[in-house]
Amino acid sequence: MPNVCRRLLAGLALSAGVLAAPAVAAPLPAGAKYVAMGSSFAAGPGVTTSADTPANRCSRSIDNYAHQLARKRGLALTDVSCSGATTAHLLGPWDELPPQLDAVDADTRLVTITIGGNDLGYIGGLMAASCAGLAAEAGRPASKCPVIAPPTDKSFQETEARLRAIAAEVRRRAPAARLVFVQYPVVLPAQGTCAATPITDAQADAGRRIAAQLAAITARAAKDAGADLLAADQLSGGHDACAQNAWMNGFPRPGAPVAGVFYHPNLAGMTAVAAALDRLLE
Repeated sequence: MPNVCRRLLAGLALSAGVLAAPAVAAPLPAGAKYVAMGSSFAAGPGVTTSADTPANRCSRSIDNYAHQLARKRGLALTDVSCSGATTAHLLGPWDELPPQLDAVDADTRLVTITIGGNDLGYIGGLMAASCAGLAAEAGRPASKCPVIAPPTDKSFQETEARLRAIAAEVRRRAPAARLVFVQYPVVLPAQGTCAATPITDAQADAGRRIAAQLAAITARAAKDAGADLLAADQLSGGHDACAQNAWMNGFPRPGAPVAGVFYHPNLAGMTAVAAALDRLLE
């Protein structure tokens, strides 16, 4: 091979390596624009007070992790997270809502994302199984409970592809922004179930497998995009819906007090994630 070709290929390889390497994050000054995107695990339905006036179907909380982090660091927050959102709703419109990515522009300095669970029927599947479990305990038919199909290999592949597309679009729109993917905190204990999770062991194992695969594809997408990853699933270990110091709501039995949205983070969980993000940004 001629020397000129070798030099050209070496230069291309070096350039590719430089482009693939994550940039060194600059400190976030007070007032920097921060865009929070994601599903209900970012929005925080049922956590204290609505952040929207009037309240809307996205059910964003004034104490979700993004709002807590923005207050602590004096950031200018644009919170477009929305309960029920999928990866497709970050990339494209959802009825009257524009794509969440439309909030990201060249002035953005921080982007956080928690998304993917609704693509895979993760929490919906746990709710449906719990509904059926309580019906069986009461000797009632489960005909009023929803039926959620388990995710397929194709579902995971398509979700990962959209996670990568989201990261690429953030990079295109906001080259100077720090991008952080925030994993879903754990919902179920590492083994078994409890009164707060009225599902079978087999259903719990299936839920844990979905959670683990979602965490894996999110971590791969973050790594390949040179983004940060906040492993909230590891951070929240021992604080599942069955734990004494739970960061996650369970699925209450009839007559039990309802503390928040079933199988969703509570205020303690949101506060823990906000504190971990604050440490990560240091």
